[in-house]
Amino acid sequence: MHTAETLTLARLPSGVPVRTTVHTYGDAAEQGSTGQAAPGGGPTLYVQAAQHGREVNGTEVLRRVHERLDHEAVSGTLVTVPVADPLTFDRVSYTTSEEIDAVNSNMNRVWPGDDEGSIHERMAAALWEYAGEADAIIDLHTGSPDMLTHTVYLKGDDESRRLAAAFGSDLLLAEAAGDEADTEWTERNFGGKLRVAATREGIPSLTPELAHNKQLVEPAIETGVRGVQNVMKELDMLSGEPEIPSNLTTARNHLGRVTAADSGLFHPGPDTALGETVAEGDHLGRVYDPTTYEVLQEVTADRAGFVYSIAREATVTAGETLVGVALPLRDGVE
Repeated sequence: MHTAETLTLARLPSGVPVRTTVHTYGDAAEQGSTGQAAPGGGPTLYVQAAQHGREVNGTEVLRRVHERLDHEAVSGTLVTVPVADPLTFDRVSYTTSEEIDAVNSNMNRVWPGDDEGSIHERMAAALWEYAGEADAIIDLHTGSPDMLTHTVYLKGDDESRRLAAAFGSDLLLAEAAGDEADTEWTERNFGGKLRVAATREGIPSLTPELAHNKQLVEPAIETGVRGVQNVMKELDMLSGEPEIPSNLTTARNHLGRVTAADSGLFHPGPDTALGETVAEGDHLGRVYDPTTYEVLQEVTADRAGFVYSIAREATVTAGETLVGVALPLRDGVE
């Protein structure tokens, strides 16, 4: 069974409501409820996309899941939200302008939300009514134009790691949190990410990063469709076993960002390529002043690992990530 519900997330100053659609499949849809399965039923999986509006591959993933899914074969309840943040989706943007939400421009920093807070806090609170009742969460995102498709989970959470592995992207990244993380984690309020807030509430959660922004990228979309189906199979919501690639690289740390020390133009080195292994101190490129030609930074790896992302938009600001280096973890598991 399938139902589609129009949900009002918040209200603009003019009185215009901010709405999205919540799709429900399986037990709860059959009972006509809103995302909550009956006692004794199967698990509930919540999946959302386009929390950052320019990240459209996840939205297409959910459309294809809808088309390919045998709605009668779902054991438990699948709840999907193809556009979690209509405000950024309409503007093809990562965050909202100050005029819309001067306090919290990034929706993925305010979970589980506040129904009396800023616009994004109210939107998150409305969606948390569904996500907070789930047994597992997938928050579909996309990364930079030059990035290996990967799945992020909270380091040390075994159940999140199990589902992240089942999703089946080629690379897993375990993100440290709180005291184990670097200062950026606190400064950028990463504790308000949906994945982090939900995991801390005891709901296993993962964030797949599917290719890049603004364009529909077929390999990334198909990875996402297979991944959602894989997690449903892992949770026994669908029959069969997850289809996991044989070349899966598991459990890599998500703290290997090499950042710009100053603003300028970034020119990656000729040997800086996705998947390349680097050692501490290896040269990755340089940042220079476009007006004086002065080299502002010789960009080097601060640890050994392999390259999983490279900034290709040359104009960078201080603190921006230039190169992502994934770090092998002890025994390949954490």
